[in-house]
Amino acid sequence: MTERFSAREAIALAGDDFRELPVPMREFKPDGPLSWQGYDDARRRALTRTGEDESVVCGTAVIGSTRAVLIAFEFGFLGGSLGARTGDRVEAAYTHARAHRLPVVSLVATGGSRMQEGMLALTQLQRVARQSALAREAGLPQIAVLRDPTTGGGWATLGAGADVTLALPGAQVGFAGSRVRPSDADPAAYTAEAQMAAGAVDAVVREEELRETLALWLTLLTAPAAEAEGEVESEAASGGEVEPVSPPAALGAPGLPATGWDAVRHARSPERPRAAAYLDAYFSRRAAIGGDRCGGRDDGMLCGFGSGPAGRTVAYAAQCGTATRPAGYRTAARLIRLAGRLGFPVLTLVDTPGAANDAQAERQGAGSAIADLFAAVATARTPVTTLVIGEGGSGGALALAAPGNTWATPDSYFSVIAPELAAAILKRPASEVRDTADQLRIRPQDLVELGVIRGIVEHAGR
Repeated sequence: MTERFSAREAIALAGDDFRELPVPMREFKPDGPLSWQGYDDARRRALTRTGEDESVVCGTAVIGSTRAVLIAFEFGFLGGSLGARTGDRVEAAYTHARAHRLPVVSLVATGGSRMQEGMLALTQLQRVARQSALAREAGLPQIAVLRDPTTGGGWATLGAGADVTLALPGAQVGFAGSRVRPSDADPAAYTAEAQMAAGAVDAVVREEELRETLALWLTLLTAPAAEAEGEVESEAASGGEVEPVSPPAALGAPGLPATGWDAVRHARSPERPRAAAYLDAYFSRRAAIGGDRCGGRDDGMLCGFGSGPAGRTVAYAAQCGTATRPAGYRTAARLIRLAGRLGFPVLTLVDTPGAANDAQAERQGAGSAIADLFAAVATARTPVTTLVIGEGGSGGALALAAPGNTWATPDSYFSVIAPELAAAILKRPASEVRDTADQLRIRPQDLVELGVIRGIVEHAGR
């Protein structure tokens, strides 16, 4: 179990120059709206114990070089539970964030809604959810840090509803608190690490790394959006103006493939650079999101935000050469929609033999996940630029490609189906696979001629 920090200790851990916001005042009749006997006494004891008069402390602080609104829960005050006064303060914090165009960082530690206020407490979740939605509509980034414990409505609103969700190691995280779970429930399932494995948490961050991690995220998510940095050097579209986000120069061996099978061989070569090499070459620094928020994650799809040319932020979604799983497609769709809300262009790198087609992938909704990514790219609110860096295997690759703004490296191919599978479907012998590859016209230069891609990104130094 992670250390339990007070609200103000958590604030000091995250940033500097904390300035508490004015506190909305709501008067209750004795023992609150339900006249719950002993409620006033419990509140007074909580005040004496914590020094706080409510379960949340709200203000602004500087994290790195970015001023942000902080919402910090005090678990020592009635278990960090949400009551009507908690809702008042959270709403006021979000109102301040919108008025001053500030990102919101929630340092969550709560046991859920306050039973002494009954349904009045539970409906605070609707207020919090509305404030979060208004921040999204305003294009303000929201980051949550899950402390121990994060359960109930606090997890289901500020925690799981954030754009980026971080957690401290060993923190108890789950909708069900420890006292309301089934008696035979596995406690390991209710941890930050388990939630990360299930795609609900982006990263587990150690206490000593929290400030630096938050500073990086806030810098990236509040930086100006990228603008066109010149034209992509292309054999087919020299002088053609492109949308924002120029792909990085290709890193692989120079020279276009002579045959279709050469294109396949080059794309499948273990010496060919993979997505991480391109991302490292293009971004000076980057931070990753991970997980589809639906129970899965795919390490073969890298998604996040990075600092590109001139320090401008660009979102990225990159396949790593493996068969992409449903969670990978959903994570990429999540990334593209988040980039659209925040106003950042997107760079996608295509490199997959195709979508995962095993039984588990089908049970996880491969078709709907691919459809969702097609829709996200088709309706993207910001420009999407694609670079095919290796294998472009059928619809599993095409889902990540930008219509009309896709480029390719010399050591890549894009095909309606793998040549081996095409030959098998046509009942051709293995000896005709290479001829089939030529017939499919899958080389980068073929794709340019067919109008499938805009051009070929030449290698550095050419």
